[in-house]
Amino acid sequence: MNGPTVPILDLGGGIKPPSTDTVEEVAAAAEQYGFFQVVNHGISPNQLAGVWDATHSFFAKPMAEKRQILRTKKNSRGYYDRELTKNARDLKEVLDIAHVPHPELADDHPSNFHTVDGVNQWPEMSGFRDTFVAYLQSCERLSHWLLQAFCQGLGEHADHLASSFADDHTSFVRLNYYPLHDPLDAAEAAEVTALGDMALHHHSDAGALTLLVQDEVGGLQVEHKGTWIDVEPTEGAIVINTGDMMQVWSNDRYKAAMHRVIPRTERGRYSLPYFFNPSYSTDYFPLPRSVGANDHAHYRSISWGDFRQSRADGDFADYGSEVQISDFLLEPGQATCPGSQGR
Repeated sequence: MNGPTVPILDLGGGIKPPSTDTVEEVAAAAEQYGFFQVVNHGISPNQLAGVWDATHSFFAKPMAEKRQILRTKKNSRGYYDRELTKNARDLKEVLDIAHVPHPELADDHPSNFHTVDGVNQWPEMSGFRDTFVAYLQSCERLSHWLLQAFCQGLGEHADHLASSFADDHTSFVRLNYYPLHDPLDAAEAAEVTALGDMALHHHSDAGALTLLVQDEVGGLQVEHKGTWIDVEPTEGAIVINTGDMMQVWSNDRYKAAMHRVIPRTERGRYSLPYFFNPSYSTDYFPLPRSVGANDHAHYRSISWGDFRQSRADGDFADYGSEVQISDFLLEPGQATCPGSQGR
């Protein structure tokens, strides 16, 4: 294959704390690409196979059944088939399932309930909830491991940001299906924003990190030095990308890279991104060790709760310019934020 490719890193099972070499590799990949793939990451092939089976089975259900758990502006958890990115409608169907702090409790129990997000809506499929609760737990473990490496790469203690990702963190997994044709019929399509020219339009992820499992179809691309490069499917690998929040914490050292999904013409595509996001009470700004002696903090404090809500609103309707971390840029000499953590 010609041209640059994103790095593939071996995590050694993701069990022992990140080694010095791994920390350096993660930091370099985050700086140069904002994207990398990981193998030997600690999530078993059997677990991934079960997740894929459940994903395929869900999207194969009749549209009327999928829409029984339709997502709304008041409840962001559930199925949706008309999401916008950059104010253009994507060619995709999704099912969003949020982090479940206490799986033994009902989903609408106060300990599992975020008033901003709503409550998980589960399809009536045997074993589906157990499969994805277990997968969410595996993704959470791997994300905390990676968070340690990202912190150490900035010269901070491995657990410097851990308190922002306690039980009330706002992470979620998304099941994506990119069909070959518009899932809406002609009458429905006439009432909503027109399809754009991408399966998923260019964007950066708002949170800290994203873990993505993609199938073999391909189509994911990341912007690198002004060109789009393919993130080639690698058997058993998980794609990791840096989010806007990590770019702020690192004072622009780590890149929240633009990425997109180009349409397929031969077969539909499936993917499973896990968005590792902190508590809504988190305020984030450049970490002290990310600001060099001859530099300044590039951003003022950002409220994750407010930022995320603005982004989520834009999934449903065109509200004009989408909020960006660039809206919070500081000029040299402007006041910066006290403190040393994101929370």
